[in-house]
Amino acid sequence: MKNFTIKKEEANQRIDHYLATKEKELSRVTIQRRIEEEKILVNGKKKKASYKIQEGDKITIKPEKPKEIDIKAQNIPIEIIYEDKDIIVVNKPKGMVVHPANGNLDGTLVNAIMAICKDSLSGIGGEIRPGIVHRIDKDTSGILIVAKNDKAHIHLSEQIKNHEVKKNYIAIVRGIVKENQATICMPIGRSTKDRKKMAVTKKGKEAITHFEVIKRYPKHNCTLLSIKIETGRTHQIRVHLAQIGYPIIGDGIYSNGRNEWEIKGQALHAKSLQFKHPATEKQMYLEAKLPKYFQTILDKLEEEFIWKK
Repeated sequence: MKNFTIKKEEANQRIDHYLATKEKELSRVTIQRRIEEEKILVNGKKKKASYKIQEGDKITIKPEKPKEIDIKAQNIPIEIIYEDKDIIVVNKPKGMVVHPANGNLDGTLVNAIMAICKDSLSGIGGEIRPGIVHRIDKDTSGILIVAKNDKAHIHLSEQIKNHEVKKNYIAIVRGIVKENQATICMPIGRSTKDRKKMAVTKKGKEAITHFEVIKRYPKHNCTLLSIKIETGRTHQIRVHLAQIGYPIIGDGIYSNGRNEWEIKGQALHAKSLQFKHPATEKQMYLEAKLPKYFQTILDKLEEEFIWKK
């Protein structure tokens, strides 16, 4: 249990802001949650996160008991790109769910990571999402960071929140994209027609996607794109590209069910991440190699440019 007594020069600031400067390992969101749960009290009483602290106030922070994680570790083969005592970076295969959910409690990335890391995972994600800092769709392959401790989790979450983590994807879309590069800035929210889908909507949250053409394949009516995102809305890349008329091939949700390449899931791969290491502050740049199915499609597309006598 920790206690703080407010000094005169500290008065008249929000309690959540004050504690965020004192408790570096707690994010402001975590502090707000613990205030709501009455784990943080002022003079023995519950206050709102917006409460302005006063000289002489006694703030008590109750220790938070670690939650037991009732998710079993499973020995599932997964490619590890980088690992140290703070983080583990993996290449998630297409078809694997990131964390357990109702009706899908095993076979996930979390199950695999728990077998690798044992008890060394951040608990901030909750009982079913230990260590998970960010996600990618089930049928999107590629690079993903997992935090091994709460300090690393908070640091990485702040980087993502401040758009300091640079995410680069590669995708094959239907159609010949005319622009060499462009930015899509369209708000995304839950579809009013189908609650399982996302859509571009005026009431949605800001979403920004940048893309650049790598190569066009006129014979096959496809374009290979390099994509960077500033925001991380659910299905953002898939929704944005479909909205401008270039759906990702294999995407059964946002491409009107067409699947001329007969692949399961979209041809979208999280290729690289650039971020600051949460402990050393060193700039990290890591890449995840293309999965076999993606490379097979590219090889077939490249046949278009092979000179035949």
